Amino acid sequence: MIYLAGLIPIFIGFYRAYKNTHELVVNQVRLNADEHALRVLHISDIHLENLSVTPDTLYNLSKGDRFDLIALTGDFLDRRKSIPKLIPYLEVFQSLSPRYGIYAVFGNHDYVLRNNDFIQLKRTLQSYNVKTMQNEHDVILCNGKRVNIIGIDDYSTNRSDFDQSYQGLKEGYNLVLTHDPNAVLQMQNYHFDYLLSGHFHGGQILYPKAYHLAKMGKLPKMNMIKGLHQYQGKPFYISEGLGQTGVNIRVGSRPEITIHEIGLATSVSHVRAK
Repeated sequence: MIYLAGLIPIFIGFYRAYKNTHELVVNQVRLNADEHALRVLHISDIHLENLSVTPDTLYNLSKGDRFDLIALTGDFLDRRKSIPKLIPYLEVFQSLSPRYGIYAVFGNHDYVLRNNDFIQLKRTLQSYNVKTMQNEHDVILCNGKRVNIIGIDDYSTNRSDFDQSYQGLKEGYNLVLTHDPNAVLQMQNYHFDYLLSGHFHGGQILYPKAYHLAKMGKLPKMNMIKGLHQYQGKPFYISEGLGQTGVNIRVGSRPEITIHEIGLATSVSHVRAK
């Protein structure tokens, strides 16, 4: 009886940590925003194997909003059998009708899939009008301003090719999408105005600190694991992600989607919860 009583606080703690995975936060970031700002819906680390946020929840939080672009920064899943579960989420993104489309890069968990399984994931994304980017770039014109969307492949699995990503790039506003934000540490010679990423899940379990992130590169050691940061004067954002890895719990973090209002300039304004 005493043994069972001692387990009760543990069960309560795990239950609360699991409930946290349902408490989706919508953050809004404004960078020199004006009436002509580029509005980007940023979603990272869906992790379908450990995901508590439903497609309906995503839709209800996003419907009625206007988005110019949807940016998906990797780690959709790591099992072939999870690919069909992605489709309802892709239907939600498609229904939001972003003016300039949906762009995606891949993360380290996506590359757990091999050969035909990875191709199936990529084709599933593309069949819902998602432009997948692996060390390449695309161009959109927003209110007459050239915006270079640069998709850099996963840094943590040594797939980033900065030269290829920037090859033939013309002058414009450089918006980078990549999974692992540690990539910024190697981009001194590759200009970007703003970079969107994920990978760290905001620590996922922050008690008392996310010591387990120490093996995930230099940024966590610099206390850069979530939110808006600057490196060498250039701003970048680390999403806490939608899903979880390992165990479907969160302590000191919440699942996140982010709306970025970008004035296509380089100065940083502020971040606020919506």
